[in-house]
Amino acid sequence: MTTETAILPAATPLVKSPKLWMPRRVVFTADALNESFGQAMYERISAQGLPIEIAKNNRITGLRGADERETYRIAKNTLAVVNAPPSAFKLQPIPPSADWQMNLAEGCPAHCQYCYLAGSLAGPPVVRTYANLPKMLEHTAAYEGTYPPNRSWQSSDANRPTTFEVSCYTDVLGIEHLTGSLAECIRYYGTREMGQLRFVTKYDQVDNLLALPHNGQTRARVSLNTDSIARRLEGGTASIEARLQGIRKLALPKELDGGGYPIGLVIAPIMPIPDWREHYTALLDRIAEVIDFPCDMNAEFISHRFTPGSKDVLLQWYPNTALDMDETTRAEKRNKFGGTKYVYRPDEMRDMKAWFYAEWQQRFPNAPVLYWT
Repeated sequence: MTTETAILPAATPLVKSPKLWMPRRVVFTADALNESFGQAMYERISAQGLPIEIAKNNRITGLRGADERETYRIAKNTLAVVNAPPSAFKLQPIPPSADWQMNLAEGCPAHCQYCYLAGSLAGPPVVRTYANLPKMLEHTAAYEGTYPPNRSWQSSDANRPTTFEVSCYTDVLGIEHLTGSLAECIRYYGTREMGQLRFVTKYDQVDNLLALPHNGQTRARVSLNTDSIARRLEGGTASIEARLQGIRKLALPKELDGGGYPIGLVIAPIMPIPDWREHYTALLDRIAEVIDFPCDMNAEFISHRFTPGSKDVLLQWYPNTALDMDETTRAEKRNKFGGTKYVYRPDEMRDMKAWFYAEWQQRFPNAPVLYWT
């Protein structure tokens, strides 16, 4: 990044924004409509001309097809507006991404063939968004000033603001035009001194976020990868260049018609594809060209991994996938619950990690890397 005060428009070699996701079916539960925020979503969705059903007995039905592939298709075209259950108010630690996980929705409109939701969410992958979000946000105040254990990747200063991640189970920007939930979160955390919001996206429709009063309490992050990986494996998302232009807008100072947000770049999932150094060099070089001005930025590096359960689900959703999920080329890793996941072998991981840290530091010496995983 340069330190010049003049900020020139970034070049845009290929910007491809996806069509806004418009589900074929929208279902509201009756209790969701009892929430004022649920009513606001009803009006927002109605204004876009989408037909709306009101579910009987607060249950969403009609999501199963003849096989898993058809079930996937039906669910991915369905938006359900529901109230988050009581269990959603008991927040779970989510390091290294943040301190606590606070979901504003579950299910994602994108079609990423390595999807980390596969095997982690029960039932068909319908997008469920929460009408009682304001109550959930108010509840997070009880977690401010609390920090999960084993936070070695973060500062040991216990007086720092507590961070809340809202995009573990959805792409919050991919559904924002229908829900308004992300803006609700940004406005709320803009009033908090000891609570900060974190979100990540593969979309680029950021214009409605630029003028929000975030007060530096939201870190907007974008998920990036090589063009070849994004084109092959990240269906329904914005192009890498479009995402970069979106995060540029969010990071630019308000006096330059930007959002003035702290930002983050999530390089994920990192894969040692043929000539991976050349591909990722092109990505890092392009980031440096687009984010060519001083800003509050950090980075997260996440290598590809999968579990036996997620592999089984993904192969049902994407039977012709080009994603490499060969267990014989991976190392097994156990989590604290005894589950197995397959990661790259230690020598390969060390090689990639060392390369990414060195290349990042060379280009962005003032933008810390939070972690490699």
